[in-house]
Amino acid sequence: MTNSRPRVLIEDWLPVAELGIESRRERGAASALPPLSFLHIWWARRPLVASAAVALAGVMPTWTEELAESFPDAPEVRSELDYRAWLLRLVGILGDPVKGRRMIDAANAAGVKLQGNGYGYRQAFRNAVARSDIDLLHSILRRTWGELPTVADPTAGGGSIPWAASRLGLPVVANDLSGVAASVLRAGVEIPATRGLDLLPEIKRWGGVLVNRVEKRLKEFFPLDEGESVTAYIWANAVPCPRTGRLVPLLTDKWLRKQAGKEAAVRLILSADGADLQEPRFEVVLGRDVDRGDASAGTIARGKAISLYDNLVIDGDYIKEAAQSGQMAQVLYAVAIRKASGERTFRAPTRADIDALRAADRRFDEVKDGWFVSGILPTEEFPDGNDLRPKHYGLERWIDFYTPRQALVHGTFGEEFAALIPEVRDALGDRADDVLFELALMQGKALNWNSRLSSWNVARQGMRSVFDRHDFSFKWTFAEFEGASALYSWCLDQLDDAYGGIARLLDETGAAELGTNTRLHREVTVTQGSAASLTLDAGSVTHICMDPPYYDNVMYAELADYFYVWEKRTLGRLVPDYFRDELTDKDNEAVANPARFAMMGKRKSELADLDYETKMTSIFSESRRVLSDDGVLSVMFTHKRAEAWDTLGMGLLQAGFTIETSWPVNTEFEHSMHQANMNSAASTIMLVCRKRTDRADGRKVYLEDIEHDIRLAARDAATRFQHGGIDGVDLLLSTYGPTLSVISQNWPVYSSTPDADGRDQLLRPEDALALAREEIVDLRRSRLVGQAAKVDGLTDFVLLAWDTFGAREFPFDTVRLLALAVGGLDVDDLERAKIVSKSSGKVSLLTPKERLRRGADSGLPGVTPEASSFEYIIDAVDTALYIAEVDGQQAAKRFLDRHGYTSDAGFISTLQGLANAIPRTKVKGAWVVPEAGLIDTLCTLYFDDVVLPEAEDLAAQTDPNENTLFDVV
Repeated sequence: MTNSRPRVLIEDWLPVAELGIESRRERGAASALPPLSFLHIWWARRPLVASAAVALAGVMPTWTEELAESFPDAPEVRSELDYRAWLLRLVGILGDPVKGRRMIDAANAAGVKLQGNGYGYRQAFRNAVARSDIDLLHSILRRTWGELPTVADPTAGGGSIPWAASRLGLPVVANDLSGVAASVLRAGVEIPATRGLDLLPEIKRWGGVLVNRVEKRLKEFFPLDEGESVTAYIWANAVPCPRTGRLVPLLTDKWLRKQAGKEAAVRLILSADGADLQEPRFEVVLGRDVDRGDASAGTIARGKAISLYDNLVIDGDYIKEAAQSGQMAQVLYAVAIRKASGERTFRAPTRADIDALRAADRRFDEVKDGWFVSGILPTEEFPDGNDLRPKHYGLERWIDFYTPRQALVHGTFGEEFAALIPEVRDALGDRADDVLFELALMQGKALNWNSRLSSWNVARQGMRSVFDRHDFSFKWTFAEFEGASALYSWCLDQLDDAYGGIARLLDETGAAELGTNTRLHREVTVTQGSAASLTLDAGSVTHICMDPPYYDNVMYAELADYFYVWEKRTLGRLVPDYFRDELTDKDNEAVANPARFAMMGKRKSELADLDYETKMTSIFSESRRVLSDDGVLSVMFTHKRAEAWDTLGMGLLQAGFTIETSWPVNTEFEHSMHQANMNSAASTIMLVCRKRTDRADGRKVYLEDIEHDIRLAARDAATRFQHGGIDGVDLLLSTYGPTLSVISQNWPVYSSTPDADGRDQLLRPEDALALAREEIVDLRRSRLVGQAAKVDGLTDFVLLAWDTFGAREFPFDTVRLLALAVGGLDVDDLERAKIVSKSSGKVSLLTPKERLRRGADSGLPGVTPEASSFEYIIDAVDTALYIAEVDGQQAAKRFLDRHGYTSDAGFISTLQGLANAIPRTKVKGAWVVPEAGLIDTLCTLYFDDVVLPEAEDLAAQTDPNENTLFDVV
């Protein structure tokens, strides 16, 4: 090793712009996602390209002339520019993504379609790395560290970081508390890294055996008309009408397909042969026969239903009570099919369908008790947690999440899998359990797509999985997979594609030469347990690269229970240590989970925050133990709430780390239609940390001692990153790392305010982050209006809110912090001034119409057309916009002339700021934010000096994330 603490590349440079573009390319289409995403659902996987870059840049030494001299025959290290270009190649970026993005933007603006993908090379994760590059990389790493450095991820989740590091031949340790996640790590990282494509033929062979046995047992319960195949059975939950006792299906609407010329819907038949039916029958109507009004009319909305029989309301509480007392029924009302000709259409359930359902019900009644006893079916109850909707609607046990036929399908797979284990072990020896492990993951796929929480996607004409969102949202209507010939054969195809894709990407990277089967040696260790108690020796890891749980974003353990209760009966036969407990371990999970403290009333959120901080401190302390003294800790973190950063930062500080630098990488899809009018953070912040050496001077440092350094670091970071395309909420977040860095370099730092007993107390990171926000407010205000001077508090807030969030709605906590940073305001001040409204933890900016004052309130802040003067410029601007919208632009001009606003510098600068800040986005020609259109017309007519940014029309854009959770396919 050349020195005691090598400086690594990520401390000086990370290709932020390139990684941002490639991360978005990686997530740009469902069909183009990495194969790891299709193996088994997990929540919030990081992009592989960003994971690879951070993992690698955390162990590659920074470029020096000495490094170049040590490898004189390697052009990759000849200069710093060559070296940085080599990193891009190592992570699969084989071109210039920044140039490619500019060309695509220019072509889109000109209405020109480029050949290919516009970049000239495939997505980064698809590109293999040559053996010569791997050999050079390993030589440099051995020279730097004395051996190949180990990369460890203590909270590895879906496996992006360990997979990316393993692909480059680095020794990897991947750990997760969840048995489900640990199984995903073993199946998606360890097994393909060590077995490669050699295992695929056996997976196909024994998977075929398993699928055929399941199909043979279930075929009688899924009859098919000659030549047809079933895409989905479409069901509705139903309750008895409280007045007539007749069954009311709970339909949000009656549509099956809305495509023009190919419409399909159901029609309800309430009587037959002159008599009322106890429950309605369903008729499928197609094309011109569809009554669009009737098809759009449902029987339930916002939890309340309308009875088909007396047109009176059925209260939401009654529906819940009926469900909880076992009176909620499930009725099959349509079948989506493909005919022999290939035509996709729908039909009503036939007598054969109904008979098969009844036969499946009887069969399940016969086997369920034995299956409960023998460990095939889950017996566990659905636990209390943050999402209690399943219990509200009668899903008290995990088995209740399935109809009897769905449970019969999943139970049959479990029984056949258990029977297959000894056969495979006899046939394959030491390869058997790896094959079985991969086959068991078919169950997770099936569970996610065949449940009472899966549904029919009318827009996309296909199934929607249970976890299209990160919760247990109850579905009034749901969809069932054809369980005999379709479900598990599809799951096997998915496994074949996923495992084959994963192994192929690994095998191709580091091959000695094209066309050989020489596989790069890879060391992967997967462990299951708490990240606060790792089974690693002290100082044994060079780079801890982690993507920890994001505060309260996702309750992983609560969601994973859905799979855990089944997989401990399949995967648990192979790795019982992963599934020791009845349910997932929520007590040791590092998330801010208020449900764990529900008995503490109003203090539950406060205690959840403290619990999260304590656990993250323990995880970081354990990371410090296993990290070598010259090693690096990289933490990927994304969260808008200041509390999340406060607790994460405190954990790092208390555990003994300094934050050396940070990098924001935009990892989200850039034209998200469903985010066009809502606040969203798109960047992941990469924090780069080292073990802290405590100061020897004994000097006490207070916040005021480092305030100047904090402000300077925040301003420098914001200036640097905004030139790299980071904006809005993400620009605010990009300053948090540099701010924490200043604190960590001087730790311990004490607050300027003593505690209740007059003693010094440690600084909370949030106190310093507030200073950073103030700096960003000043910087962004200057950019928006062309001058640093404040206008007035309310006007500044509106300008900065639009600029920061790019949306009308955002979380209460975020607006509270921005209001304080702008001018010491609070949300109540803003609400009284009719700037915002608040509800359910969210705050919304009001439109000019919503700000209108009348009568006695006309003297208060707001829109007042008859006012003689305005204290706040935003009131004058909104009043002008209101008049323009209601009475026309000429009336607005008279208002402007009367008050002299056409030449008023403050009014004009505010218009310029709003023009710059409000998203100038259209969808099919209509402004997403109406104020943008009003300002556009007003300025075009009367304010020549206001420069209007170019508007963007998303009419031709499609968002692949819409209705699809790509991270959890």
